[in-house]
Amino acid sequence: MKLRNLVRNVRRWYVETPERALDEAYQAALKIKAIEDEHFQGQAVGFATESDYSDRVLSYFKAEVKNNITTINVRLAEFRATRIFLGGSDRPTSLFYDTTIQERSAIIIEKLNFIDGILAHYNPSQPDPKKALSLTTIPPQSQAAVPQNPQKKNFWGKSSPPVPVSSSDRPAKPNLSSAAEKTGAVPRSILNTFSRVKRELDPQSLGTEGEVVQKFRQARDRTAIAVKFLLLLVIIPLLTHQITKTFLIAPLIEQNFFSHTSDIVFLNQDLQAEAFVELEQYEKSLRLSTMLGLTPPLSESEREEKVKEKAIEVAEEYRHEGANAVSNIFADLFSLAAFAGVIVASRREIQILKDFIDEIIYGLSDSAKAFLIILFTDMFVGFHSPHGWEVILEGISHHFGLPESREFNFLFIATFPVILDTVLKYWIFRYLNRISPSAVATYKTMNE
Repeated sequence: MKLRNLVRNVRRWYVETPERALDEAYQAALKIKAIEDEHFQGQAVGFATESDYSDRVLSYFKAEVKNNITTINVRLAEFRATRIFLGGSDRPTSLFYDTTIQERSAIIIEKLNFIDGILAHYNPSQPDPKKALSLTTIPPQSQAAVPQNPQKKNFWGKSSPPVPVSSSDRPAKPNLSSAAEKTGAVPRSILNTFSRVKRELDPQSLGTEGEVVQKFRQARDRTAIAVKFLLLLVIIPLLTHQITKTFLIAPLIEQNFFSHTSDIVFLNQDLQAEAFVELEQYEKSLRLSTMLGLTPPLSESEREEKVKEKAIEVAEEYRHEGANAVSNIFADLFSLAAFAGVIVASRREIQILKDFIDEIIYGLSDSAKAFLIILFTDMFVGFHSPHGWEVILEGISHHFGLPESREFNFLFIATFPVILDTVLKYWIFRYLNRISPSAVATYKTMNE
């Protein structure tokens, strides 16, 4: 019985897939239409001649429209594929259960017309987006007429030859209202400003207050998620490194390879040379203390005994340092795996963090952007950067117990900062010059 119910539910879910996919595409088209009506006076996003929004806000709206268009294309492809496999079945589903076949067909056609009209605004192959069909929403149970322009390119990608339009079908006069909107006596931005001020001063504008509060809460939630995720990206790899190194890797390494009975003392010749220098300095300090009378005179055997004790202490110290370096290699692999796991499991948080960082960076003033660029370039690719790279390379080699190679250091310093400087200049020329040209001008002025 349960298997029969499961098969029935799966079958019903598959039968309802075309209408469900079409409804999701229709909802995405409604979102695009809402953005156009609320923020761009019904025009396509990004095609208005005048706008009260900054480049960053326009980029946000364009990204929203792009995401909704992607959703529309995916859902329409799903609608087309499932309709082909189902053979265009007109069996009633839960979405249109109380409607007839004609009503269901009319609703589907009306939704497709609405979606095509929205996509026509952003389809470069359409020279005149205003020739799209009427962009009006429909109630879920309303009857809609079949469109009067069957020659328009339909959803299935097929188009019939265009029908010639007679002179009686053409409008006798141009659309003076749209022309007046484009070239009014008062700029549209001023009218929009007055409308916004009137709406903000209206005591009955509870919707506006709710919208502001909702936007603030969404921004607050995004900021909290971004900060928490940024902390997780730092804390989880560090904790993984310390826990695996302290309780798992270091005991095994010290017990099996760097124990007191092991012959391994130094990982490389550099550590051995450092041990020789330290032991030689200790022996010279003993002789100097004896000559100055700071310590009682020591015989040759006593001096050798002290040097021997110091040698055992130095060997134990460098043995522990070698075990620590080998443990760092495996612990870093574990921390890298933990970092990759967090990245793979948090795609939504990554997008929120990216938007948060973009908002912070692109929200800075032009002088602040130029200051940060100059600080970054002078620190990593400037005149004094080779000394910093030498310190970084020495720290990395010491962390992993690798012998220091001055040839490799010089080769790295001679190539990597140059590549980094080239990439930075290309980013400034290719992206920053397009997004914020005033910041580039400020950067050039400050850098001269």
